[in-house]
Amino acid sequence: MSNQRILIVDDEKNIRLTLVQCLEPLGYEVKTAVNGEDALSQLRQNPFDLMLLDLKMPGIDGMELLRRSKEVQPGLTAIMISAHGSVENAVEAMKLGAVDFLQKPFTPREIREMVGGVMGRDSISESPADYESLMTAAKKWITKREFEEAISLVGQAIGQNPNNPEAFNLLGELLEVTGDRLQALKNYRVAMDLDPTYKQAQNNLQRATSSSKSRPSL
Repeated sequence: MSNQRILIVDDEKNIRLTLVQCLEPLGYEVKTAVNGEDALSQLRQNPFDLMLLDLKMPGIDGMELLRRSKEVQPGLTAIMISAHGSVENAVEAMKLGAVDFLQKPFTPREIREMVGGVMGRDSISESPADYESLMTAAKKWITKREFEEAISLVGQAIGQNPNNPEAFNLLGELLEVTGDRLQALKNYRVAMDLDPTYKQAQNNLQRATSSSKSRPSL
């Protein structure tokens, strides 16, 4: 783990400090950037395994930085950070290769678990069998923008655990990305039926039903 490098990009100093304090004790080498321009400069100089970037920043915003970062480091894994209310960008971010979406406010535990899961995906076996392994493998394919592979794995995960709303919500996002809006809505509703308090499905369903042009940020 000590060789894994993380770049944190956020214009808020307290967010950068919180993320550094959460991740450095785990052995990651963590660097920070105050804006998109700073991040691109660092990406051009050094390789990184993971970038955590804020969606809303002055100058180059998170979406544009995500696009440009893929030109500099095509294999870079990214996690989007967003304040409440901007989940409508989730599908677009997924199209650009983001593997997850961290919503503010977040807890140190949420940060550590999400980053730990993402950083461990490179060592996934080629034939995952259990629910967690299938979901992790699906997110690995999302990183590579291989959405059909990801859809297949999420479907297998649902077969392993049909009572978990996470898989139905992710499947809905993937289906939106690939243009099947009707099936996406069905999966969001299934996720809500399984857990009416599941925020990600709530936000996705509200976004998708209120605007036919919106997309999640995978």
